Amino acid sequence: MTAMPVTLSDRAAKRIADILKAEPQPSALRVAVTGGGCSGFQYNFALDEAHLDEDLVLEKNGAKVLIDPVSLDFLAGAEIDFTDDLKTVDEGFPREPFEALGYNCAVHGQKSYNGVAILSRHPMEDVTPRLHAPDGVLDDHSRYLEAVITGNNGMVRVASIYAPNGNPCPGPKFDFKLAWLERLRIHAKTLLRNEEPVVLMGDYNIIPEDKDADRPKAWVKDALFQPESKAALRRIENLGYTDAFRALHPEGGHYTFWDYFGSWERNNGIRIDHVLLSPQGLDRLKNVGIDKDVRGASEKPSDHVPVWVELNV
Repeated sequence: MTAMPVTLSDRAAKRIADILKAEPQPSALRVAVTGGGCSGFQYNFALDEAHLDEDLVLEKNGAKVLIDPVSLDFLAGAEIDFTDDLKTVDEGFPREPFEALGYNCAVHGQKSYNGVAILSRHPMEDVTPRLHAPDGVLDDHSRYLEAVITGNNGMVRVASIYAPNGNPCPGPKFDFKLAWLERLRIHAKTLLRNEEPVVLMGDYNIIPEDKDADRPKAWVKDALFQPESKAALRRIENLGYTDAFRALHPEGGHYTFWDYFGSWERNNGIRIDHVLLSPQGLDRLKNVGIDKDVRGASEKPSDHVPVWVELNV
């Protein structure tokens, strides 16, 4: 192929090049678009050594990207510039800018797919990645990171969460989503035994109720809105955890995610990022909010916006 309908930004090229340098043999990053996901499509990134004749090949500053013809139809005219999700190995996390601002960084990354992090101005202790299954086997996805942080008025145990999407459903990805959420429930139950403030926060990939979607009927076949997904979240809450945002904002119409296909302009959003508090955490809750304005503050924003809580710790 000679046409270049897709481009690669400088910062994306640098990140890709750094990942490829760590590989034992030459490889490239393959970008593929498949059905499903929050916006109706899922963008997959994976290392690949096989370059097919029909692939579009992007090369820039040591980075090499492969795109198949079907995915190219969706990506035509786009610039690949992924910097919002962590989805990198721990060594690739840009610690220096955050440390310069006085933050301590705990990172649990995974090449190309998943990643979570916790940043704190206070020292962190008992940093623990991954969840255990009931049989004691560790989860092999980088979707959970936990740390104890001591503030001026006490301590809080914080967990950063990136739950599986689960699409397409039914299918193995949806089964994995439910199994992972059950791991989270079991661990969340264990944490309550310590009777300490706990914050379980992150992208749960679950729309809890109809009022958490601008157009709930559009999501009835999506893994994010399945009865089983909503029930899994309720089982965690039924242990004694409280949805912090819902506690102070019981009304609907508040969202944390808008896709890149015009949903932001129409406010066609969903609320899938949540902060769950243990009873001791709820006792310390002062305020909670969604920084919706972040979405419009950048030319290349994330499809998610931050959810925050203020605790007396």
